[in-house]
Amino acid sequence: MSACKTLLYLVKRSNLWTRVQRNVTTWSSVGAAFNAKPHRKLDLFEKNVGLFGVPELSCPAGFQAATKAALKNTERLVKKACSSPPGVETVEAFDQLSDGLCKVADLADFVKIAHPDPAFREAAEKTCIEIGTVVEKLNTNVELCKSLKNLLDDPNVVSQLDPDTRRVAELFMFDFEISGIHLDNKLRKEAVKLHVKLLDLNNEFVLGSHMPNRIARSAIPEHLHIHFANEGSFIQVSGLHADSPSDLVREIAYRIYLYPNADLMDCLEELLRCRYKLAKLVGYESYGHRALKGTMAKTPETVMSFLQLLTDKLSDRTAKDFKMMRDMKKKLNPRNSELMPWDHPYLSGVLRAERYNIEPSLYSPYLSLGACMEGLNNLFSQLYGVSLMSEHPSSGEVWSDDVRKLAVVHETEGLLGYIYCDFFYRANKPNQDCHFTIRGGRQCQETGQYQLPVVVLMLSLPHPTKSAPTLLTPGMMENLFHEMGHAMHSMLGRTRYQHVTGTRCATDFAEVPSILMEYFATDYRVISQFARHYETGQPLPESMVSRLCESKKVCGAADTQLQIFYAVLDQIYHSKPQNSSTTEILKNMQQTFYGLPYTPNTAWQLRFSHLIGYGAKYYSYLMSRAVASMVWKQCFVQDPLNRDMGERYRREMLAHGGAKEPMLMVEGMLLRRPSIEDFVDALVSELNPNFETFIMDSES
Repeated sequence: MSACKTLLYLVKRSNLWTRVQRNVTTWSSVGAAFNAKPHRKLDLFEKNVGLFGVPELSCPAGFQAATKAALKNTERLVKKACSSPPGVETVEAFDQLSDGLCKVADLADFVKIAHPDPAFREAAEKTCIEIGTVVEKLNTNVELCKSLKNLLDDPNVVSQLDPDTRRVAELFMFDFEISGIHLDNKLRKEAVKLHVKLLDLNNEFVLGSHMPNRIARSAIPEHLHIHFANEGSFIQVSGLHADSPSDLVREIAYRIYLYPNADLMDCLEELLRCRYKLAKLVGYESYGHRALKGTMAKTPETVMSFLQLLTDKLSDRTAKDFKMMRDMKKKLNPRNSELMPWDHPYLSGVLRAERYNIEPSLYSPYLSLGACMEGLNNLFSQLYGVSLMSEHPSSGEVWSDDVRKLAVVHETEGLLGYIYCDFFYRANKPNQDCHFTIRGGRQCQETGQYQLPVVVLMLSLPHPTKSAPTLLTPGMMENLFHEMGHAMHSMLGRTRYQHVTGTRCATDFAEVPSILMEYFATDYRVISQFARHYETGQPLPESMVSRLCESKKVCGAADTQLQIFYAVLDQIYHSKPQNSSTTEILKNMQQTFYGLPYTPNTAWQLRFSHLIGYGAKYYSYLMSRAVASMVWKQCFVQDPLNRDMGERYRREMLAHGGAKEPMLMVEGMLLRRPSIEDFVDALVSELNPNFETFIMDSES
């Protein structure tokens, strides 16, 4: 047996938690790596291998060298793609072209927001701009497009392509078409101009959507000043303060933070006009029709049917949820019991806590970061035969000393890829949980080897202390499982082409693997394998897990309805021009699809930054959740650790990335094609109380 296989065998056979003298808990290598502060030995003679092992990136100036090399390679591959006879070689050249640019651009895209050194961030930003400009030019390169069109227009050639190659060729052609490649010279120039303008408008809107608002200190009662940041004679409001127990603080934050900014309003209106104009220019009925091509939903009409049917089926439950919130507000504040939009997040939390006693601090001692990572390791081992192995990064490979590196190893296939875990809080680090593809997997025709995928998972967790490891709240633990779902989507695919690797698939399918992981994170049969008190080793009681699961259903209909409202707003903004302001549209949609009153002189849409990355696709989270719910209930609820089902899930859904139509992947897993009604029923059934849990809780 090889050393690697021996190690795998020992990891799988060992108990994840071992009790020794004085109730001290010992850890496997993965748990130890995350439950202790890293101890890096200073070796003055160790060679700096560069970020992610890219030699050029041992210093900020290396980005220029990496960019130059990528652009030189681009020129070579463009010539190759244009001169190749129509066939598989053409598509392979396109994918190599995409891969060469993405390997630099994706890495730079991550570094520009996450690296603690401003010099690295600045160099990465320049690379993003330079490569982004080249990509825009390639998308309007007529000769390059012609080589692909010659291939797709020849029935004899197309009939000889395998399904993956044909789909990738069609996806590349779609990229050309939405850039206006098929237009005459004058209109094509107009399309390019609109693309460039939209890049600027997108950046302006995203930056503006996160800027704080301010108001004179004298306008707010003095005893409330402590709740906000002071800025001379002004009070600065940078968020909604949705968790504040003070009705007045929540109301003030809502009214000030959402107060309209005229410049940002103009930016949004112009952005939506440009998106519509561009969509019409390249042949689509609206921007929504353009954005939804290739998704599970396919058209805005399908999305609106889904959202309307879900609203209808939830209406009675939503009304009951709002009544519960009104009753709670009346109980807490008899003099002002009208339910307002700033009350929803706070009061739903109060109702959950009151009914189920789910104070996060009661759970955290059982959910140390190391325990949760061992739980993930154990889960992946049982479902897919995959282990997470902690590796010591080389000098210069990571951007912060607290970044952990994991090798993902399959019991028979060997090394699948690498996950860099940037989990801990640091100053100036974006406070967001997300997954970044640094390098996509693909079959390298030029070497005969498989290019291993590399991803980063970013969280903002507290550091371990001298007396305790990092302890997670249930919400943090679910977020960890969610992001690891994205990572394993990237790792477990073995796509032939980089253009469709891992999470590079339809937006309304991309969230399915991550949301499915949330079901594993709240199933006691999974949790019981790793949730132990970090001091005593005692297991997390099953009744606490049951209460946590049931608490999520409290006000669940109202929470879902709020998401429906956001998704509808996104659809209307990206449909045909409405001859109404974005605020008028919001006011009307809020009344129809939410129910709580619009607050005059507010513009929530100016804080809706998802309009940029998820334009016309914000519904995706709801649809993905519906699919994940169906997969869980049909395939895993009986036995969440079933290896045969894990292999089937990998084979039917994770392996293909974006190389297969998303609905075909869902159909392959469920052995039927779900309808819109099925999606809606799946989401509605999630809110049904678990009768058995209520019995157990009443007896305990």
